[in-house]
Parts: sequence; structure tokens; C-alpha cells
Amino acid sequence: MLAIKHITGYAATGAAVLALTLAGCGGGGGGSKSSSTPSSSSTQSSGSAGSATLNTANIAKLGTVVTDSKGFVLYRFDADSANPTRISCYNTCATVWPAATAKGSVTTNGIDKSLVSTAKRTDGSTQITLAGWPLYRYSKDAEPKEAYGQGVDGTWFAVTPSGAKITTPASASPAPTSTSTNTGGGGGY
Repeated sequence: MLAIKHITGYAATGAAVLALTLAGCGGGGGGSKSSSTPSSSSTQSSGSAGSATLNTANIAKLGTVVTDSKGFVLYRFDADSANPTRISCYNTCATVWPAATAKGSVTTNGIDKSLVSTAKRTDGSTQITLAGWPLYRYSKDAEPKEAYGQGVDGTWFAVTPSGAKITTPASASPAPTSTSTNTGGGGGY
């Protein structure tokens, strides 16, 4: 009887940890959501330390996508919104999906500069937006031009130079192994 109480207690603790983790990604009920008002950002090249660059790259099976200055694929999250810009990925979610940020100007190569802006995050950092959509990297993309984040949980998608999401599935190659498991709970990561 004592063993059953311990197992039940562990199950309840596990369920609570899972609920808190999912809430941290902005998916479902009490997630950390914040309205962010986009602020205008200079998109001219300034050469200053802190500037960010958005580029385009052709990724096999996806086509032309937006990448950061190091060539890492950038994504958008369906739980965010573009009009008005709203950022939903904080806490645990932001660990898996780090925001594409800029401390200075944002330059573009192959992307219409008028589509690029920024929005303030709750931590005070400035997140880059494209056509109003906040942009993110995927922590499991270890090399430039990897797109393991494409289609994750049906809510994360590589972004085109116009800000549209790419709905084509990524290559059939498996994502890098992870120590965590996907619960299928729609947590957005």
C-alpha cells in the first residue's frame, strides 16, 4: 500500500511539471503570453556591433527561407500573431526556440526591408519581426541551413522572405536525438 502511494505521488508530481513546462511555451491555457507593440527599426546597414542581418538561403525540400547572419534557419510560431505583433514564446519555450534578436539595426539581403521591424520582449530584448511575425531559431539546428524545426508540433515553420510560413515537410532525416520526449500535448516545442 505504501508503494502505491509513492507511485501516485510521483505521477502527480510528473503531471504538474509537465503542465508547467507546457505553459512556458505559450501553448494552451495559462501560458506566458504578452502583447508586444512593434517598434520601428532601422534596416539600413550601420556596421555597428549589435546589428543583425537577415539573409535568404535555399534549403533542400523547403526552398528559399530566411536565415540569420550565421546562416541558421529562422522560424515563426503559430501561437504568435502578426497584426498586431504578439510574442508568445517565453521561459522554457524560449530555451528551445531562442528569439532572433537585434541590439542595433537590422540589415537585409534578399528581403524587402519594409517588412522588417522589431518588438520588445518582456525581458527588454528586441526581437526581429518579419511581416509582423516574431522570428526564432531552433536550438536543435546545430549547423547553418539545418531545418529540424520545420513543422515541429504543427506550429513552428521556416519563414519565407515575405514572412509566410513554409508548410512543406522538411527532409526525412531524423532530428538530433533529445533527452526529452514529445508528449504530444500541443505545447509548441
